[in-house]
Amino acid sequence: MKEIIDLLHTQKCSCVIAGAAGEIRSFHQRGVADLYTLLCQEPQFLHGASVADKVVGKAAAALMVKGQIKELYTDTISTPALKLLQAAHIPVEYTQAVPYICNRDNTGWCPLETRCYEEDSIDILFTIIDRFIKSKI
Repeated sequence: MKEIIDLLHTQKCSCVIAGAAGEIRSFHQRGVADLYTLLCQEPQFLHGASVADKVVGKAAAALMVKGQIKELYTDTISTPALKLLQAAHIPVEYTQAVPYICNRDNTGWCPLETRCYEEDSIDILFTIIDRFIKSKI
């Protein structure tokens, strides 16, 4: 885990994932785009993976739970995301927990954090995320 946390910070990535087979990949897209793409196209890579991520909101946490990651380190996590991961028994290490993830302008809530806030079903959360991503394409 230390290796991917170091890569997260030294390479200025948004996310670094070590698959169960040992392959390490770095990601740079904003939001949940990389996790969503992995879950849809290569779900086996997430299964049993260790993840180091800069910011984890409830949507990202839902994708990680659905992908069945093994463990997570994040610099910042929202309390709803932390609760979702804990309910799935996924070990989480973090620097700071915040009530919610802010939008990119820091003027309010992240749009996906808002959409996911009230829901706890992983399948329904995935549907919410899927619709949000597809509406942006």
